[in-house]
Amino acid sequence: MNTFPLFFKLTNQPVLIVGGGEVAQRKADLLSRAGACITILAPQISQEIHQLLSDERHTLITAHYDKKHIDGKRIVIAGTDDEALNHQVHADCKALNIPVNVVDTPPLCDFIFPAIVDRNPIVIGISSNGKAPVLARLTRARLETLIPQGYGKLAKLAGDMRDEVKSKIPTLTGRRQFWEKAFEGKVSELMFAGRSVEAEQALKQQLEQTHQQLSSNSDVKQADPKSVGEVYIVGAGPGDPELLTFKALRLMQQADIVYYDALVSSEVLDLCRRDADKVFVGKKRSNHAVAQQGINQLMIDAASSGKRVVRLKGGDPFVFGRGGEEIQALRAAGIAYQVVPGITAAGAASCYTGIPLTHRDYAQSVRFVTGFLKSGEPNTGFAALTNPNETVIFYMGLHSLERLTKGLMDAGRSPQTPIAIISQASMPTQQVMTATLQDIVAKHEANPLPTPALLIVGEVAKLHDELAWYGEHIVNTDQQAHALNML
Repeated sequence: MNTFPLFFKLTNQPVLIVGGGEVAQRKADLLSRAGACITILAPQISQEIHQLLSDERHTLITAHYDKKHIDGKRIVIAGTDDEALNHQVHADCKALNIPVNVVDTPPLCDFIFPAIVDRNPIVIGISSNGKAPVLARLTRARLETLIPQGYGKLAKLAGDMRDEVKSKIPTLTGRRQFWEKAFEGKVSELMFAGRSVEAEQALKQQLEQTHQQLSSNSDVKQADPKSVGEVYIVGAGPGDPELLTFKALRLMQQADIVYYDALVSSEVLDLCRRDADKVFVGKKRSNHAVAQQGINQLMIDAASSGKRVVRLKGGDPFVFGRGGEEIQALRAAGIAYQVVPGITAAGAASCYTGIPLTHRDYAQSVRFVTGFLKSGEPNTGFAALTNPNETVIFYMGLHSLERLTKGLMDAGRSPQTPIAIISQASMPTQQVMTATLQDIVAKHEANPLPTPALLIVGEVAKLHDELAWYGEHIVNTDQQAHALNML
């Protein structure tokens, strides 16, 4: 972050705006809604500002700027078209340690006016640090369409009942789970529908039910762990955070603890609840940070203690993700769970490289194959992979590239069969290499690609050059940026 987001309490605080035109009017409008006592200073003040600031708590001074006007002010805004005057206001404020904003001049700003989504008391500020204010406003417009107007009323209701909830639900975890249920269930639905009285009644009813459940336990401070603990097995997709599902993101934001794999990108991990414990349990070839049985036990223990657990897995949990094994362990232990699908690496690699997995002219079926079996032995079932009209996707196959290509050719697949290696699919560092079965090994040895990577074998691989939007076999960040600029 180049700037740290803060929210100023400006109710009844003195604020000076130097300038009397349209720019000053826009800032005055925002600050008046925050409850500030505004002083406008300018030789000429527009009629619009006179109408906006007609309240007696505001002051309009028709005069030229003087340093004395900034004395005692909480913040100062310079919004004139006189560059020398703006610099003078900035220098005077810096000398007195008064935060100052010179409009449209980022180097002279101690703070920045964000684009604001106002659902009072929920307020969202969006800033580009002065680099692209139009983009910040477009982002605000998108958020405006996603956040119901009822959010403010819902937040006010929560504030009104906060003390009562705290007195009846003694634990922090219990209160958080209570509010999550309220904000994601019947209470919020009623509020968003404009039925605020019914929403309040529903919230009070939920509180009484929760209080009675807690009171029925022998230890009031500890609810039955298994009644509240749950595991969410979430597909994190191939790496691009924009490929997450809405449900995945919602559950990631609820987690008390996150167990994540080596294939989960840092960008995706950053979207988890900020104060959740994050534990790496990744497994790479011949290098397991935590064995699968140990991971199962970690999830069981955490859920049994009442925590909401997210098991974050690269790709999709049920496509070579061992999600089925983890569910078996959870069921045996009586732990509640949910499974959230994710975009598997093959789907991402296909779409991000212009290699369709099926195509009526080239491939009428697709097969997902692992390079290694459960025992750690290499997969040698090549006889079933010789159909020229079928696309074969190899997961975990890059380290066995020579064995796999030779096995396919020995089993009868043509040496001229196209093959593509997609490294770090969907990420800015994605790279693609295409060749044929007979020459891919030599080509890769001359220019090895990093893992994670998968192999796409079949006639569809030759469509990469035609259908990939960037038109290059190997892509780096600079090339992608150049291509975007050309669009």
